Amino acid sequence: MAETARLAVFHGAGKPFEVREYPVPDPEPGAILIKVALANVCGSDLHYWRGELDYAKMGRPLPLNTGHEHVGRVAKLGPGVTTDSAGRPVAVGDRVAYRYFFPCGRCRACLRQRTKSCPVRQANWLVSCEAWPHFQGGFGQYFYLRPNHAVFKLPDEITDEMAAGVNCAYTQVYAGLDLVGLRAGQIVVIQGAGGLGVYACAVAREMGAACVIVIDGVDERLELARRFGAHEIVDLREHATPEARVTRVKALTDGWGGDIVMELVGNPKVVDEGLRMTAPEGTYLEIGNINIGWKAEFDPAWIVFGNRKILGLAHYEAEHLRGALDLMHRTLTRYPWEKVVSHKFPLEAINDAFVQQDQGHVTRAAIVPN
Repeated sequence: MAETARLAVFHGAGKPFEVREYPVPDPEPGAILIKVALANVCGSDLHYWRGELDYAKMGRPLPLNTGHEHVGRVAKLGPGVTTDSAGRPVAVGDRVAYRYFFPCGRCRACLRQRTKSCPVRQANWLVSCEAWPHFQGGFGQYFYLRPNHAVFKLPDEITDEMAAGVNCAYTQVYAGLDLVGLRAGQIVVIQGAGGLGVYACAVAREMGAACVIVIDGVDERLELARRFGAHEIVDLREHATPEARVTRVKALTDGWGGDIVMELVGNPKVVDEGLRMTAPEGTYLEIGNINIGWKAEFDPAWIVFGNRKILGLAHYEAEHLRGALDLMHRTLTRYPWEKVVSHKFPLEAINDAFVQQDQGHVTRAAIVPN
């Protein structure tokens, strides 16, 4: 193994990534060094790249090694690591999927087995890439999987292209639909057909949704959503106003609306119409709006008199990652899992990858660092 390796350094919004070399860390007891195969450009990556999510204001010291949606192989095992989180033997060279965040295991949330709510679960991103272990994110040749991790061996049938989105977008919507208690026969409405949205189509179908409705305005996304199981689409170009979209969803559901409506756009302007699409006793599942300080306006009486609920969700439990992988493995021939990643870029072209995805030329870009 080389003594140094490359990673993409993020200096702040409006500044280009810079590829630098850093010492390759030797894993401590309980840790694993991952050789990254693919690292996707997630929607949240675009938020901080544009400056909508300000890492400096969040107390995250620059420069940073970012990227969180990725997959790789075991490069080196720290002392004491012999199995994955399911108890299966793990060895150097094994392909694995893993959580990119690390709960502390000691706070009240962790003690209640609600590790997704651990206040310091993203402490690895509170450290500059100038500090050891340097490889804190996925946009680099290696990723340092800290102790107290969740990691699962990948079946050979699940390719890197399929698995690249598993540890963020895919498992995030899987967890969301599990936690809201989606039941067979219910109606699911999905705002946004990006990576999160198309994954949500398949998960909702497999969990028993009777009708899955997707709202978007890009042909490639809508077509992919159909291939992932959407029964109906609402095209933003045909239904250009919030009122028109709410009316269309109601028409498709006999006036009822969605038992579960998922916000996967990341824009607070869609919250009000999403709530108005939510059926009585239904749940509005908020996943996309992660930009601190942005505001949404809506009528709270609509929630009260309809006995509706709003559930916010960030991250997931280890069991959700395992369950999402099992679902993918069972449905490899049913959905085009490999199609979510549409374009690949070498690490040196990371700036072009961000520009292309931001401009809509790429559905989901993947960085190939090795």
